[in-house]
This record gives sequence, structure tokens and C-alpha cells, in this order.
Amino acid sequence: MTLEYLQNYWWLLISILGSLLVFLLFVQGGQSMLLGAPTKTRRDLIVNSMGRKWELTFTTLVTFGGAFFASFPLFYSTSFGGAYWLWVLILFSFIVQAVSYEFRNKQGNIYGTRTYDIFLFINGCVGCILLGVAVSMFFFGAQFTVTRGSLLDAGSPVISRWAPTHGFEAIFNWKNLILGVAVLFLARMQACLYMMNNITDDPDFFKSLKAKALINGGIFVVFFLWFLTMVLTATGYTVDSNIDYTVNVSETPFKYFHNYVDLWWAGVTLLLGVVLVLFGLLKSVFSKHWTKGIWFTGIGTVLAVLSLFWVAGYGDTAFYPSLLDPSSSLTIRNASSSEFTLKAMSYVSIVIPFVLAYIAYVWYSMDRKKLTPEEMEKTSHKY
Repeated sequence: MTLEYLQNYWWLLISILGSLLVFLLFVQGGQSMLLGAPTKTRRDLIVNSMGRKWELTFTTLVTFGGAFFASFPLFYSTSFGGAYWLWVLILFSFIVQAVSYEFRNKQGNIYGTRTYDIFLFINGCVGCILLGVAVSMFFFGAQFTVTRGSLLDAGSPVISRWAPTHGFEAIFNWKNLILGVAVLFLARMQACLYMMNNITDDPDFFKSLKAKALINGGIFVVFFLWFLTMVLTATGYTVDSNIDYTVNVSETPFKYFHNYVDLWWAGVTLLLGVVLVLFGLLKSVFSKHWTKGIWFTGIGTVLAVLSLFWVAGYGDTAFYPSLLDPSSSLTIRNASSSEFTLKAMSYVSIVIPFVLAYIAYVWYSMDRKKLTPEEMEKTSHKY
């Protein structure tokens, strides 16, 4: 296993975790619908349907960050340490989510369920949009510089330095917000499809979910196509990382389009993912009673996001372009851990398929019994 092979392998694992995280954001999508629910029973159905899976999303987010820290620590220190306002807002929204599920229906709750519903709504909207912003920076860049020699500066041993706004500028970059909005409405669409599969004995709710899936899915398609058009026409950085970690950078018009052509398997993966998402959405909406759409859109989402990560990191591409100093741009070559660290972690990664199998079993066990409105009225064991 050469260093280059290990770097490619760990970018693949990062891509898998990132794509799974985007799929699991349907939990946040469901939470963003809470304030529009007409009755308490309807709100309880949404919260308890999403509540069965919220820990999977939270854990995947933490694992995604941990994997980046271990395999590409320079990115971790540059993004998480530099754009800290962006990440603080993301993490705060997930903290209030955990608190809300814990205390929403707990005895002695002096704030009422409405307060925690608002917290869940905030996490649903803010979490999706800001995670989309963070991923969009892989294509449209960020305002940072990297100076490795700064480690020897006793007064300020900091490798990477960020713009004074420390992540706020990324949140208000309209290009980043396009993907953020697309992720939000994808999550809302998939939440509708998941609840169509997860909740039974409420035909009126099922009918409203079909209508919401169509509306949110339509908005998602518009914004995703907008984002994809921007990516395919964007100028990216082609890089040549040297042994001393310096980067020779050349601007390449239509860089990501060329990557899809050269990495043909990434283009096929994207096309297959888009087809599966559209099939799952349209069949769910226009069939009389079809509840399997979440599996098609879920697999399609994972495939589409995988392809985006691949063209962002492979093909001698800067996966984190610097807008202030192109030579500071991060690649999977100059931002990775040492060969020893990557090799040691690769042996640990062998357990990943077993973990995924366990998650699939737990998912099946929790969803084997569908939620019903009567259950929400009678049981005291609920979120």
C-alpha cells in the first residue's frame, strides 16, 4: 500500500461518510416541517418518526469530522479551526437537537413541547443549509492561507490563517447557499418519503406527504440543477503537489466537467443517482399507495454525493481551493496524514462493513413496527 493508494482510499471513505450524512439529513428535513403541522398528534408523529433515526445522523456527522481529522488533518485544522463561526453554528444546532429529543416530553418540562419543537425546527433548517454551505466550499473555495513554516514561529505557531470573518463570509456567499437550499429541500422531500414508509393508518397524512414530497422535490431539482451547472462551468485548480508539500497550481476552466469526462465512472455514478432520485420521487407521488420511494431516493442521493466528492478530490484537483492564495489550496496529497498513520487506520477500517451491517439491522428492527396515530395518543414512551 503506497502513500498515494492510501490517500485515495481514505478520500473514498470520506466520500462514503459524507454521502451517508447527506442521506440521513432527512431527519432534519422532517424536523423543519414541525411548525407547519396542524395538530399535536401530527407533530408527535413527525417527532417520533424522526426520533428513531436522529442519533444515526448525529453519529455520522461526528464520524465524518473524526475521519477528516485522522486522514486529512490539515483540512481539519484549516476549516474547523479557521471557519469556526460556520462550524460553531452547525454544532450548536445539533446540540439543541439532542437536548430537544431528550426533554421534549419529559416530566417536569417547564418550557413545553412547543419550545423544543422550535429548537428542532432550527436544527432542521440551519443544519441542512450550513452543511450544504460547507460542502459547496469544496468547489467554490474559501478565504484562507497556509504557511507550514509558521509552525516554527514561537509567537504564533499557526499553519493556516482565515479571513477576519472566520466563516461568516462563506455563509453569505450566494453560490454556497444554492447548495445549502438544495440540501434542505432534498432532506424535506426524503423526510416525506420516509414518513410515507414509516407511518400507517393515517390516510390524510399520507396524502399530504405526497403533495409535500412533490413540492419540495421540485424545488430541490431546480436548485440542484442550478448548483450542478455552476460546478460544471466553474474554473477549478489543477495541482501538482511536490515532495516538500508545495503546490504548483494552474487554473483550469471547466475543471469539474473535465473531471467527469476523465473519471467516467464518476459521471455514470452521478447519472444513476439522479435517475434513482427522480424515479423514487415520481413513483411515490403518482402511485396510489407506494411506500418504497425512500430507498430509491436514498441510494440515489448517496451515489450523487459520492460522485461530487470524487470529482472534487480526484483528478489532481484541489478539494479545498484557497481564494486568497491558490498555492495554499488543499489536495488529498498535501493535506493527508503520514503513510504510517493512514496505513494503521486502514486496518481499523476493516470493521466498517460490520458496523454498517449492524446499523442496517437496528434500522430494520426499529421500523418493523409502523407508527400509528393511536400509538401517539396512548403511549407514554415517546419523544
